[in-house]
Amino acid sequence: MNVAQLIPLADTWGMHGDDVGAGWMALMMIVMVLFWGAVIFGIVWLVRGTVAARPSSSAAPESALQILERRFAEGDISPEDYEARRRVLINGSSR
Repeated sequence: MNVAQLIPLADTWGMHGDDVGAGWMALMMIVMVLFWGAVIFGIVWLVRGTVAARPSSSAAPESALQILERRFAEGDISPEDYEARRRVLINGSSR
């Protein structure tokens, strides 16, 4: 069987005819856009998930004094407690 004999056989499958209407073409385009949109969304979702799960190496840990100042600013401790704890951190003793 040579190539010239296969061409009429391919035409009987509706591959080269005008039997695909505008409705099918529109549906195929919509499905293609949805497919590639889902692929792109999936890639972005995976990349953002792996970046967010990675710990940030640029952020230095807070010192004890910074933690104390933050807790005082948030209202977690009283001014008297702040002063007492600050003295301990700076001087090294509670007296």
